[in-house]
Amino acid sequence: MNSFAYRTTGLAIKTLENLSKARVKLHDTENIPKGSLIFVINHFTRLETFLMPYYIFKLVKLPIWSLAASELFVGAFGRYLESVGAVSTSHPDRDRLIVRTLLANEAGWIVFPEGRMVKSKKIVEKGRYMVSYAGGKHPPHTGAAFLALRTEFYRQRLLQLSHSAPQELERLLPRFNLATTDQISRQGTFIVPVNITYYPLRARMNILNQIAQYMVDRLPDRVTEELMTEGAMLISGVDIDIRFGEPIDIAPYLSKRAILDDLRSTRAYDFDDPLPCRKAMRHAALKIMKRYMDAIYAMTTVNHDHIFASLLKHSPVNTIDLLNFRKRAFLIIAQGTGGHPVHLHHSLMTNQSHLLLEDSFNKLADFLSVAEEKGVLQRAGGIIRRIRSKLSKIFDTNRARIDNPIAVIANEVEPLVRLQKRISRLAWQPGFLLRRRLVRYFRENATQEFESDYRRYFIEGESKPMAVGRPVLLRGRSRKIGVVLSHGYMAAPAEVRTLADYLTGKGYWVFTPRLKGHGTAPEDLARRSYQDWIHSMEEGYLLMRNLCRKVVLGGFSTGAALALELASRTSGMGDVIGIFAVSTPLRLQYLTSKLAPVVDTWNKIMEKVHLGDAKREFVDNQPENPHINYLRNPIAGVRELERLMGALEPKLADVQVPALVIQSSGDPVVNPNGSMRVFELLGSEDKRYEIFNYQRHGILLGEGSHRVHRVIGDFIEQLAQETPIRTEAAVEKN
Repeated sequence: MNSFAYRTTGLAIKTLENLSKARVKLHDTENIPKGSLIFVINHFTRLETFLMPYYIFKLVKLPIWSLAASELFVGAFGRYLESVGAVSTSHPDRDRLIVRTLLANEAGWIVFPEGRMVKSKKIVEKGRYMVSYAGGKHPPHTGAAFLALRTEFYRQRLLQLSHSAPQELERLLPRFNLATTDQISRQGTFIVPVNITYYPLRARMNILNQIAQYMVDRLPDRVTEELMTEGAMLISGVDIDIRFGEPIDIAPYLSKRAILDDLRSTRAYDFDDPLPCRKAMRHAALKIMKRYMDAIYAMTTVNHDHIFASLLKHSPVNTIDLLNFRKRAFLIIAQGTGGHPVHLHHSLMTNQSHLLLEDSFNKLADFLSVAEEKGVLQRAGGIIRRIRSKLSKIFDTNRARIDNPIAVIANEVEPLVRLQKRISRLAWQPGFLLRRRLVRYFRENATQEFESDYRRYFIEGESKPMAVGRPVLLRGRSRKIGVVLSHGYMAAPAEVRTLADYLTGKGYWVFTPRLKGHGTAPEDLARRSYQDWIHSMEEGYLLMRNLCRKVVLGGFSTGAALALELASRTSGMGDVIGIFAVSTPLRLQYLTSKLAPVVDTWNKIMEKVHLGDAKREFVDNQPENPHINYLRNPIAGVRELERLMGALEPKLADVQVPALVIQSSGDPVVNPNGSMRVFELLGSEDKRYEIFNYQRHGILLGEGSHRVHRVIGDFIEQLAQETPIRTEAAVEKN
């Protein structure tokens, strides 16, 4: 092998890394053992031929050679492939060369067991591995397994002959270009399964297409397709997740009596001579092949597109309600894999409420846009109509990634049988069951999250009883209207419990979420961002949205700001009919808020100079309700509160539902001018501002609080009278 060419390849790929927007992430590299290594990798793009030798070389510090299709070894490109260690599949001495380099541990090898690029990703048929391509079908190759078996067979045989038949050893060693057995590695032979997953898969015209079309008059369709798909990956940006599976030790597969007899025999036979144990070797190779194919496809990195495409595929009907489609996708992701190991793309490992709200990351919108463009579905309002034939057939395997990417995406996760069963079950569930499951999920998740945080951060003598911080769902008399009611900063659901009881008494369902970081200890709050509080409020809304037909959002202090922020994003959804905000912060009056930026800067400086003991993370707090609120205020929390207020102000114009703003004129925490500013900025046509002459912040508790409760109750009652509540249909669309 030409080492200069190998280094040049590495330099070229490094340059490509810098120019490309592709993001390569390696997983489970600790699975790569010491020994003679064959890496078996799924083959979807030309990129693997260049990327994988480079990345594996960086990990094992050993040249990595590969097998390549014989038609590629033409002209200058063929000479280049040979110089960097690629061997043609039709090379007459191919197997002996591979076994020799493995015996001496001079190089590792890459083998693509599908035997070709599988652009359609169709690898399973009737429960068995079967590679579909333009010329037909064939099972995955056992070549990697045979090479590994032969390597380990001859490793053990040659070492055995050094004791039992030195003359036969001397005859065989030159056949492998070996002088002595000292050149034979004593480490075993291993097959390492590897999976590569690309996300997102979008074939588009790009600069590489344009350059190629400019330079070549008539590009073959195959080249055009590869430039569109793989060029878009590099230029537009794609996540490339490379996972290394547990190694397959080959030595145990030689333990069959027939194989051991041949291995220990002193009889003279050459490398290409048929062995008596060939039937046993063939059987072992098939078992190994099945094992590494299972491992390769079990490591597929599941992403949003996989979930959406599989849901489309498994839907029992062609007319699908989009909201229910969102619910199914959310449940598949949020409820995990039922204990079965499935590797998730990093975007699935964060809060997924956006799928049920405004799709802020455009995961579903982008997928539906591609599906509609390719004719897989049609959209009309909140309904999608699937074209089933587009998902059940790959028309031209060479153009599959351009013409039918949705089917390609669905095919990729077809081998994940347990995941497919879960998706299929959810695809068949009617809307009312989906709502029940979502209510149960959000309720249980809120409780479990609180109890876990409480155990983790509990401080004896400082943390309040669990009943103070536990989220509460109160049952109403009907499911026409439900209220999501949030507490304030450094408080807990108990802060709004009196108002919640009052509203329940009027017949409404009420849920009081626990904002992340609250109801436990100040150290918990110090680690949270205002985005965490937003997610807590979102999940409370999603619970109530699936429990009642209409929802009213409300909150006190920081909870009011969070209710307004959520209302700015849900006003157009139709189920939020009003918002009430009590003592809404847009400007804070207490001294801590003014000191927070200074103290925060001081803490960062102390951290940089490694003087952590000099940091000041908390200031004392003298709350109006010490049985509920924290007695220490984290500086980091005040900074997050200010960030929330800064993010809220430009969103207030997006609040379009009827609104009630309530303020205390003598509030020592929230500047009344700030709440008036909130009122003025609201986009609602129907809005009211109520001011109470109290000299405290917490006006939902204590003397005179019943007057505030009554104003809120009257506001919700008026909403109920003015809003037509549609009764549920007896039969729902899927």
